[in-house]
Amino acid sequence: MSDKILVVDDEPRVVRLVSEVLKAVGYQVIAAASGMPAIEMVALERPDLVLLDILLPGGLDGYEVCRRLREFSDVPVIMLTAKAQEADVVRGFEVGADDYLTKPFSAKELVARVQAVLRRCQRSEEVITAPLVCGELEINFAQRAVRVRGQRVALTPTEYELLRQLALHVNRVVLHQDLLTTVWGPEYRNDVDYLRSYIRYLRRKLEADPANPRYILTSPGAGYMLSCPEG
Repeated sequence: MSDKILVVDDEPRVVRLVSEVLKAVGYQVIAAASGMPAIEMVALERPDLVLLDILLPGGLDGYEVCRRLREFSDVPVIMLTAKAQEADVVRGFEVGADDYLTKPFSAKELVARVQAVLRRCQRSEEVITAPLVCGELEINFAQRAVRVRGQRVALTPTEYELLRQLALHVNRVVLHQDLLTTVWGPEYRNDVDYLRSYIRYLRRKLEADPANPRYILTSPGAGYMLSCPEG
C-alpha cells in the first residue's frame, strides 16, 4: 500500500495542486484546512507524513499543531512556510518538525522533499545491540532512546538519525556532505546551513552548555564529531 500524506492548508488551490502532484507519483492524500481537524486526522488516519502550513485559521498555527502532534505521534512533519528565515526554521525544529519547504515550491522540489523525509524515517537500521555511553549521554539503539543524566530526551526522527550517524562514527569527524547525504538525501548534500541549524538545536537538547559543547564537536570547514571518552 502506498504512503498516506496529510496536507494541512487553508488555501484550496494549494491543497489541490499538492494533492495532484503527490497522487501522480503514487501517494494517497488526505487534507485538513485547520489545526484541530488535522490533529484528529493524525490520530484517526495515522498518515505516514504531514505537510503542515504555518499560517492556519482557527487559533492554532502550524507550530502549535506540530507541538500537539508530538505529544502522541512521531509522524514526520514538513512545515510549509512563506518565509525561511533561520528563526522560523529553528522554531519549527523546536516543536518537532523534520523539514521545511518554502512557498512557492515546484512539483519536483515537493516530491523530492517528501521522498527524502519518508526515506530517512523508514530506513532500516544497522543491527547494534549495545547502548553507546558517552559520559552523561546514552544512546540505546535497540529502543531508539536517548538519555542525558538518566532523563529521556525527546528527539524527532531526523534528530535521532543525525545523532545516530554521528554515533556510528564515534570519535571520528563525519563530513558535512556525508551527513547531509546519509540523513537527508543526495539532494541536500550542499546545504551546510541546513545541517548547521540542526546541529545547533540538537546541542540545545543534549549539551549542558550548548555554546561550549562536550559531545557534538565542530571540525571547522569539514564536519562534526560525536566525542566519547575512550576506555
